[in-house]
Amino acid sequence: MSPAGLPDGASARLHDAARLVGRFCFRPAFRLRIRGLERVPKTGPVLVVANHSSMLEPQIIFGMLPRRAVFLVKEEMFGGALGWFLRRIGQVPVRRGEPDRAPLLTVANVLKAGGLVAVFPEGTRGEGDVTTAERGAAWLVRASGAVVLPVAARGTRRPAGSGRRFRPRVDVLVGEPFTLEVGRGRAGLDSATERLRDELAGLVRTLDEWRAAQGEPVRGKKAEL
Repeated sequence: MSPAGLPDGASARLHDAARLVGRFCFRPAFRLRIRGLERVPKTGPVLVVANHSSMLEPQIIFGMLPRRAVFLVKEEMFGGALGWFLRRIGQVPVRRGEPDRAPLLTVANVLKAGGLVAVFPEGTRGEGDVTTAERGAAWLVRASGAVVLPVAARGTRRPAGSGRRFRPRVDVLVGEPFTLEVGRGRAGLDSATERLRDELAGLVRTLDEWRAAQGEPVRGKKAEL
């Protein structure tokens, strides 16, 4: 494991440059509001769990985090030059919907070394809900003892029935970090996964309510779960 908090073979310099690009490249297209960054623990193992409804949220979150972050990224993204780049900045490919322990072991080692790992526990990109969370996040907490940091994002998808938007408002809300007790066996994973789902879903609701109070378009019922 790299001493820089990244998987072996990753370039810390390239990773930091990519974070800098991610921090600013979306500002011409979106009006970003990011709240709660001060809640990100400065040191120690942290597992970020976030919702997402498009490929933009992971990139925005990657850029805005004040620490190096290793993301589990769908394997389809790892072809050609893009795949080389993602590996060099420390991102880890994962097969969606298939049992594959290798990427989980890789990021578990990052956490054990005191790094930060980000996952999207709903498993698949949809409407940004978290009703079908997978067990991988809970397993990572059990394997590493990491603190969990929920992050909610809204605004990258155009609401149904609306027209094209000019510089839409995108909001990211960082919740309070919390510890998660994960018991033994599948029952322990299931119980911890439900807690993760509830914490993240509650943060998404809080963000939706705040956006509604600010006059932003309200998402459909499914997206509010």
